[in-house]
Amino acid sequence: MTTFRSHLPLTEASQAPEEESGEQLLAPASKRHPGEASLQATLLGLAALNQAYPAALAPGSRACVTPTSPWPHPLPWPWCAPRRAGPPGAKDPRALLLEALRSLGLRALEAGTAAELLDVFSGLEADGEELAEAMAAGKPGAPLPARAAELREALEQGPRGLALRLWPELQVVVTLDAGGQGEAVAALEALWCHGLAFFSPAYAASGGVVGLSLWPEQPAGHYLLPPGAPVIELLPVPAGGQEEAATTVLLAEAQKGQEYELVVTDQASLTRCRLGDVVRVAGAYNQCPVVRFICRRGQALSVRGEDIGEDVFSEALGRAVGQWPGAKLLDHVCVESSILDSSGGSAAPHYEVFVALRGLRNLSEENRDKLDRCLQEASPGYKALRFRGSVGPARVHLVGPGAFGALREALAASPAGPFPPEMPRVLRHRRLARLLQGRVLC
Repeated sequence: MTTFRSHLPLTEASQAPEEESGEQLLAPASKRHPGEASLQATLLGLAALNQAYPAALAPGSRACVTPTSPWPHPLPWPWCAPRRAGPPGAKDPRALLLEALRSLGLRALEAGTAAELLDVFSGLEADGEELAEAMAAGKPGAPLPARAAELREALEQGPRGLALRLWPELQVVVTLDAGGQGEAVAALEALWCHGLAFFSPAYAASGGVVGLSLWPEQPAGHYLLPPGAPVIELLPVPAGGQEEAATTVLLAEAQKGQEYELVVTDQASLTRCRLGDVVRVAGAYNQCPVVRFICRRGQALSVRGEDIGEDVFSEALGRAVGQWPGAKLLDHVCVESSILDSSGGSAAPHYEVFVALRGLRNLSEENRDKLDRCLQEASPGYKALRFRGSVGPARVHLVGPGAFGALREALAASPAGPFPPEMPRVLRHRRLARLLQGRVLC
């Protein structure tokens, strides 16, 4: 390992600067690849899902409602029947949803990520009448007027438990876990998919498939880091003001309760890259660590050196939204004021926070102030800067329906966009920030 480390020094996961043309939105990242690691994750995930929910893999019991699949590797026969010739991903999301709605006996509902499934249910509520008319008229397939009436009745009862009203035999929702999906999962569990289990076959970190999920019956979020290719190392995360660790540890050397940053060696370029994904070791399976993903280092906020991590900000925002009567948080992103030039000349730098909510159509000044108070409670450094006036109060903006769906489309359309499309919590590109700014309601 000493020779390995000396010949392959650690490199940072770079983020390319924004081009004036707006063409380069994201840093290069790994695309979906049918390699050994993704095939292993898919086959082990199928085995785990079959053990917990045997009926979910029966013919006709599954439906994917997004063009992307939650399975890292294309499903092998017999779980995936041969399709008619056509370009990959050619299916329209609306056609996929109609196909799923026509199947009353679904037991497993699949989507590329939880954020994409959130967009599907939001679209279903917005276009429910059109979808019902299409089913009643037989576009496509045979006319199903009774099923169209069931869809209308299910939608009239509101979002909570909608999935089980549409598919009474549904058992599990399958999505691929990736960065920034926690809020979407929480919103789905509380509303549209209330009463259903969630299962992710793997965790896809910035460098591709990394964590394997072997326990669908246990609380979501625990993944096994496997040996083999790509080679995974762990860089200890310093606590408090400690200096950064000089060297990595191997999987078998991981300590329970310790936090580490993932380091992956790419087989093609032989590059040891710090991914930025931080994990906490929750236990072990044989000699492999079982981890829970905590945050991404590249998603921290800092306008005056305060360095508020993704997990700290999300927790503070969750506490603030919990104090907004009737509100349910669907999604959020932050933008440092310098990106949007919104400091107003001499005004102190601050955070611009864009949120999508359910159950609240307007934000009072009192509610907006609660986020800043929660941030001060969560971060002593931020509180000190606010006290000195070096940082201004966070400004909260409520965006309209479809705003985050449009953001995800812009991310996916980028040639350098990652697979799966991670949901950023901090936008550092003006073009993307202005996309949300143009959809602010209040």
